[in-house]
Amino acid sequence: MADRPGGAGGSNKPALALHVPEPKYRPGDTADFSHIAIPPAGAQPKPDEAVEPKEISALAYDLIRVLGEDDRAHGPWDPKLDADTLRTMLRNMALVRAFDERMFRGQRQGKTSFYMKCTGEEATSVAAAMALASDDMVFPSYRQQGVLITRGYPLIEMINQIYSNKGDKLKGRQLPIMYSSREHSFFSISGNLATQNPQAVGWAMASAIKGDSRIAATWVGEGSTAEGDFHSACLFATVYNAPVILNVINNQWAISSFSGFAGSERTTFAARALGYGLAGLRVDGNDALAVYASQRWAANRARANAGPTLIEYFTYRAEGHSTSDDPSGYRSAQEREEWPLGDPINRLKKHLIALGEWDEDRQSAMDVECAELVKAATKEAEKNGILGHGMHHPFRTMFQDVYEELPWHLEEQAAQARREREIKWPGVEPWT
Repeated sequence: MADRPGGAGGSNKPALALHVPEPKYRPGDTADFSHIAIPPAGAQPKPDEAVEPKEISALAYDLIRVLGEDDRAHGPWDPKLDADTLRTMLRNMALVRAFDERMFRGQRQGKTSFYMKCTGEEATSVAAAMALASDDMVFPSYRQQGVLITRGYPLIEMINQIYSNKGDKLKGRQLPIMYSSREHSFFSISGNLATQNPQAVGWAMASAIKGDSRIAATWVGEGSTAEGDFHSACLFATVYNAPVILNVINNQWAISSFSGFAGSERTTFAARALGYGLAGLRVDGNDALAVYASQRWAANRARANAGPTLIEYFTYRAEGHSTSDDPSGYRSAQEREEWPLGDPINRLKKHLIALGEWDEDRQSAMDVECAELVKAATKEAEKNGILGHGMHHPFRTMFQDVYEELPWHLEEQAAQARREREIKWPGVEPWT
């Protein structure tokens, strides 16, 4: 290579340099988010759902907002929800946060191996879920517990799954927090990043082929948009006009890697829609009303066969990536407090108070009620066991539910396992 004309050594061409993204703030730095452009609430136009994507390209760079600094709703994206619906939304988010807090403590107490909180991101799942039909198919990532809670999935079932105990309907075959519920149109969470994107598009295509009325919605973190699955999904969604919503949760951090490694230094994540011919919206993810309005807009668009939508929810991951993560090792401790878009629960609470439909005393009472509800469900679930307790599904179940008739090689393995258990624990029923 060095001997090639114009190559290194003797060449007068400028040397190339590799750019490696770096976050603005590291541990010990003072966080300053003044570089983030935050437009006034209500300043963004709301187009017709059947609009051509190229006509709304500006919305992929703007930031759709409804709740202003005065705690009032502004502009055409205001969904004009009644007070009861707003209170339900607030309670769902408060319940998610209470659930997260107790499950986090449970992991620290050794009751489960792993947990992931969604603190600061509750609106992106709760408000979005409330904007969808209850039977629309959801293909979640691992921080959408708010969708299940909003759809009424029993807390005890979620906790059983987290503990992988004898009450776990998934029989301990999934990692903690990777829920699944056919009855609640909630597809199984996968630890393989972005796989849910093409699955959601494929499901939506099948729904359209059958002439069904249900659409699909999927969630992915901004870091996972670097995966090829995400781009394949965008292409198929556009080509086949799939009735699907592709939600990108830009919470600024993918584990310990900041969003620049997924491309945020160059453009917005919503702008990725434009190259595929998708409708793209960039939304204040901590504004529950803006989240609801944008999700409802995209759902209406999909149902009208007007096309898929990619929505970037601009938010912030207030906690660590998971219980295995310590964010103080890679980001400024001030970031959470300095984040300019605030906390989604607090913002919706203040909006209801401004409307005269809520107060601090009722908020405190609701927080206590949610904490007690989660506590009671946890105690009930713990009767089925916790991590490492021995109260799990019968041993035989590891050979079940995959094949209608067990193939010969698994028959042999099952027989061998049974013999070994009889030797190790004589007199004990070997399949328990």
